[in-house]
Amino acid sequence: MATHPHTPDELQARAASLDDADPLSALRDRFLLPEGVIYLDGNSLGALPAAVPSVVADVVRRQWGTDLIRSWNEHSWWQAPLRVGDAIGRLIGAAPGQTVAGDSTSVQLFNALTAACRLRPGRPLLLTDPAHFPTDQYIADSVARVLGLRVCRVPVRELPRFLAGEGDRVAVAGYSPVDYRTGELYDMAATTRAVQQAGALMLWDLCHAAGALPVGLDATGVDLAVGCGYKYLSGGPGAPAFLYVAERHHAAFDHPLTGWNGHAEPFALDGHYIPAEGIARARIGTPPMLSLLALEAALTAFDGVDMGRVRAKNLSLTGFLMDCADTLLDGFGFTVVTPRDPGRRGSQAALRHPEAYALVQALGTHGVIGDMRAPDLMRFGVNSLYVSHRDVLTAMLRLREIVSAGEHRQESFRRRTAVT
Repeated sequence: MATHPHTPDELQARAASLDDADPLSALRDRFLLPEGVIYLDGNSLGALPAAVPSVVADVVRRQWGTDLIRSWNEHSWWQAPLRVGDAIGRLIGAAPGQTVAGDSTSVQLFNALTAACRLRPGRPLLLTDPAHFPTDQYIADSVARVLGLRVCRVPVRELPRFLAGEGDRVAVAGYSPVDYRTGELYDMAATTRAVQQAGALMLWDLCHAAGALPVGLDATGVDLAVGCGYKYLSGGPGAPAFLYVAERHHAAFDHPLTGWNGHAEPFALDGHYIPAEGIARARIGTPPMLSLLALEAALTAFDGVDMGRVRAKNLSLTGFLMDCADTLLDGFGFTVVTPRDPGRRGSQAALRHPEAYALVQALGTHGVIGDMRAPDLMRFGVNSLYVSHRDVLTAMLRLREIVSAGEHRQESFRRRTAVT
């Protein structure tokens, strides 16, 4: 690990100073965090926003329970996928009318990849990253089988070289701006330019970026993007995903799952599919209203929040976490794997340790919730809206106490659970 001249007392003073100057500190009150819990698992499931419970209760008891089928009109349920899509669009730099919410990330990804490949007929290659989240790779393989294409797994750093030789054969490149394991951040703008200069389309998976980074889809000229609602957007477990399609592609966007919600006249009940105008054609089936309206309520936690400040704070938090690890965990077998260069990291910090699983389990019993990714990575996702520098320092102090005492070697912490 790197050596930094910080003492525990200096870290305490630094944490206090940074938190006192934090312009986002009051946003913590927009979340219902359990007393005594330090929640550093925002890159897998965001904390519960305070606005959600009352909205969900109203949807269940009044809108569903009392108003019944009338709620599709009286409470604008029908418009929710596009309304929530635009709310997400404001956080990812998308002008209105280009983002729709509903269904899962896997469904949205299959739709987007298939439609994108159809926009580039005659090009037989679909690119993805061998280090991409497995679902993205599975979906890419599935799309290739359906369309008779070939998937090439090309690391993002090798894309320029690959495109120089094979670019005219590439239909779509599907990548993530953030490595889900290490938190490494890639250059979206440069990658998008390289792919588009080869005549291909760029599709980004924003699961680890939406709500954490000012990704600027329109400004960057991205073609398509997908992302989930349950990580940094804090929409709840299984929250609907979103799909972004740049307006220039709407007229030709031909997706494979043509459900009745995406029909130009869904209540005409015509036996022939006619796509709706604009992004509405990317609607599929009846939306999951309970979770969709919970996501809409959750997004109000971002009201009035500047994404530039969100980004500045998560860079401060992740940098501080790594400094704490350098000072407090030196000699205990930890390695920082997240890039130290602020321009190359997302909103998480990852530590490598051969007993990562047991350490994360032990931390949980001390009120610090993170997660791990096989085989040996401890992930700490920081959500700028509710995580403080004091939280980060306390987490690293407790991790040092655990590893110093060998507490993580207890059999109860080694026993694997279904979800890691």
